[in-house]
Amino acid sequence: MAAGNHSSVTEFVLLGFTDLQELLFVIFLLSYIATLVGNLGMIILIRTNSQLHMPMYFFLSDLSFLDICCSSSTMPKLLSGLLAERNVISFSGCITQFFFFAVFGTTEAILLAIMAYDRYMAIHEPLHYLAAMSHGFCVQLVVASYTAGTLNAFVHTSTLLQLSFCGPNVINHFYCEIPPLLLLSCSSTWLNEVVMATCVGFIITASVLVIVVSYACILLTIWSIPSAEGRHKAFSTCTSHFTVVALFYGSAAFLYCQPFFRHSQDQGKTASIFYTTVTPMFNPVIYSLRNKEVRSTLRRAADSLLSHMYSPRSHSNHTKIDITCHRGVRRRNKTDT
Repeated sequence: MAAGNHSSVTEFVLLGFTDLQELLFVIFLLSYIATLVGNLGMIILIRTNSQLHMPMYFFLSDLSFLDICCSSSTMPKLLSGLLAERNVISFSGCITQFFFFAVFGTTEAILLAIMAYDRYMAIHEPLHYLAAMSHGFCVQLVVASYTAGTLNAFVHTSTLLQLSFCGPNVINHFYCEIPPLLLLSCSSTWLNEVVMATCVGFIITASVLVIVVSYACILLTIWSIPSAEGRHKAFSTCTSHFTVVALFYGSAAFLYCQPFFRHSQDQGKTASIFYTTVTPMFNPVIYSLRNKEVRSTLRRAADSLLSHMYSPRSHSNHTKIDITCHRGVRRRNKTDT
């Protein structure tokens, strides 16, 4: 804690959800398992299939990794809190949870803007796409997004550590986040609100601007395609990304505008559920259903697995085992007689 901070609070109580805790535990546990399995499966599918070694799927695998990290920074504490009588988190644990959540959330916001630019390059410059979006350049973009996310989280965490928390210590949320924490501070939060408005406003504005400009150029390019089939094929590659963008930025904008427009904290928790649980869980589903290459790769992987399980060689092995067993039985019968 920073010098001169006279906080007496050493721990916080996460209020979370007070009704239907057993039912919510089952729902959130299943959604968390689905998030882990879906996103991890997407990463393995992309990394092990050579046909998916393209910039679009490289960014998609990074998006799946961020979804796992973002969900894992909040869900384990939420699940344990639903089973505990009193969900307590230490001051340092609360700050650490917020820091990592801010890193992954900011990085994902920037990565979605990068993916919009990638779709623009793929549709507008298809012949020079692989040269322009080389693997080295894609890695640089991902590293830049993580760097920006880390810097943003560091700025917010530094200003948060300057506040004094003298009580009460009950956070009306299921994880540590700036809006409910500012309501508990017994010192002025003016600087924190200005910093949050500046940083979050800049990141969201810049990312949305990149997305809007990219999709405007994409629509102009698609409109110039003579065949209807070509226009449909080009547009279909963007629908999954646009759906993910709408879910992510809609819930994030509602959550971070809350301190200034003073929505109810229950609405903030509802928006956070979409932000931390629903979006990471449905991202692999959206990309699997809307992307032809991913669907075909999944189908081939499933067919390969089934053919391996039910191959003639396995049947022949079972037959050999059965014959060996019958011979052993005959030999024992002869010995007995």
